[in-house]
Amino acid sequence: MKRISFYDRIWSPWLVFIIDQFILMTAVLVSVFIQQSVNFQEVFTGKIIICLSIYNLIAAAVFIPMKLHTGIVRYSSVVDVWRVFNAVLLVSLLSELIIGLILAPYLNIIHHWLSSVLIINFFISATALVVMRITVKLSYHYLEDLQMAGKEALLIYGADSSSLLIKHGLDASRERNFKLLGFIDDHQSKKNKMIEQKQVYGSAAIPGLKSKFGVQKMIVLEQCADMEGRKRAVEICIEQGIRVISVPASSHWLNGKLILSKLPEFKIEDLLQRKSIKLDRTWVCKGISGKRVLVSGAAGSIGSEIVRQILACDPAMVILCDQAETPLHDMQLEIREHFKGSICKFFIVSMCNYDRLKQIFERWRPEVVYHAAALKHVPMMESNPAEAIRTNILGTRYLADLSVLYGVDNFVMISTDKAVNPTNVMGASKRIAEVYIQSLHSMQETGTAHTKFITTRFGNVLGSNGSVIPHFRNQIARGGPVTVTHPDINRYFMTIDEAVQLVLEASVMGKGGEIFIFDMGKPVKILDLAVSMIKLAGYLPYSDIQILFTGLRPGEKLYEELLNDTELVLPTYHEKIKIANVMFYPYHYVCSHVDHLLSLLNEGDNDALLIKKMQEIIPEYRSNNQLVTEVSEIQA
Repeated sequence: MKRISFYDRIWSPWLVFIIDQFILMTAVLVSVFIQQSVNFQEVFTGKIIICLSIYNLIAAAVFIPMKLHTGIVRYSSVVDVWRVFNAVLLVSLLSELIIGLILAPYLNIIHHWLSSVLIINFFISATALVVMRITVKLSYHYLEDLQMAGKEALLIYGADSSSLLIKHGLDASRERNFKLLGFIDDHQSKKNKMIEQKQVYGSAAIPGLKSKFGVQKMIVLEQCADMEGRKRAVEICIEQGIRVISVPASSHWLNGKLILSKLPEFKIEDLLQRKSIKLDRTWVCKGISGKRVLVSGAAGSIGSEIVRQILACDPAMVILCDQAETPLHDMQLEIREHFKGSICKFFIVSMCNYDRLKQIFERWRPEVVYHAAALKHVPMMESNPAEAIRTNILGTRYLADLSVLYGVDNFVMISTDKAVNPTNVMGASKRIAEVYIQSLHSMQETGTAHTKFITTRFGNVLGSNGSVIPHFRNQIARGGPVTVTHPDINRYFMTIDEAVQLVLEASVMGKGGEIFIFDMGKPVKILDLAVSMIKLAGYLPYSDIQILFTGLRPGEKLYEELLNDTELVLPTYHEKIKIANVMFYPYHYVCSHVDHLLSLLNEGDNDALLIKKMQEIIPEYRSNNQLVTEVSEIQA
């Protein structure tokens, strides 16, 4: 059974109503006494009692519909003060009309005297009603402070209306096992100010609050305007061992209440996020609206987000292609629920199945293609180079060739930073795919085809399938150890939403043949990421949760690059998108080498030959896989 607090038991709505009426009645008597300048015995005449009774009936008729008595008195705000003011004003006006103009002549009461009483009463009663509510509120907070022992000390990040909503949501909750110390905000105009009897502190004050009051948690809003300030405060909390709790937007709260024990932990993905990108959605949607769009790898992390953002641009049709049955089925259910009315076709198809792909192109005639299908896990592809070549090179070739054959307007390929100076099969295969579609674009310039081929290149995306963050999270949940390949390894990270927005922007920006690279921000050290995740979970690294270094995996780099030494960067109108000015290869030269590489797929177990041929096509490919190097030397 839920525990009912003292104030919930005492301050019932009807008790508040009775107190309000008593205050109004007393205020009227005081007003009459002031106006007549007589003692109270002379005030209690029959005429005054009749007027007083009618006044209280009018007040009840106004206060009940306006529900002044139904609000929780201890949560009274400026809005409640304004409602009290309006209610008393309405009561005064109605009293002037009913008592002053209608009843006064029959009771032999001078009208202007009665009007003076009502004016005096308005100020006295409005003030008294507001003071009553403020007194109850201050008394509640005073008693709450006395009961602080044994409760969790909390902070809320931010000192704006959203942060105030969090406080109100917590106040409305039945949970009383916490104490709000104040707000954290580094804006000079807000620091050291008070909001509803709670102080606003700068983030530098967090260590002091931790040592003095034993702060255990800080609450942050998922969507925050000041991302840099929030990141700074969260990092201090992590260092101090303060748990960070994430709160969704208020529209997701249950009846305006927040249950602290059910709020999720702050995610490391939120800490790595940057300021939101400002894109011209109108221009982006103009290139998609009313068109038939095909997305390969449509059930994957990137592909599915491309589909979601495309559907928001009102395309004529979206054709979703993927070989993963269950994820594609999940995507189908999601689209039916959230994008009702959209026209979508779903196809289970491998990018290596040319005939099946041709049937889809022949039947549905896509005008724009987003190619996100790929095999991407580096160690897995080191063990299966033939499959990487089939999917990432042959699959791209099939899709690109069909796009030219059926007159697709735009073909956008999703590439990777691992294609720059590749040290693994996956990166090399994606680089060869880049070279092929660039050469195919240049071949068209003198022909009749008009497909624009565009490549987008970026690093790791947060929350993608198989990324390091969910892997670390699972290891921490099991009690460790957390495994990191190397103390110095670092990676670029970008949110899926941000990456796809830039992909769509680049797709309408490109004229064909470009490789667009995205501003990935600063690289993140994976060891620091692991330490932060352990601390966010409330553990101590190397004490509660061990960190083990396992060594670089086959083909893995210590750091990734977005450009190699021979590539130049050209700016675009968008500060986060640049163009890599890379070397172009003739189409027939590329085709002959790719044909030879693909022919080797039919010669059995010959991984070393495949890799040797890839190195011939991409001279900058230097394998970090010791086993591959040893096999190549033996066969040589």
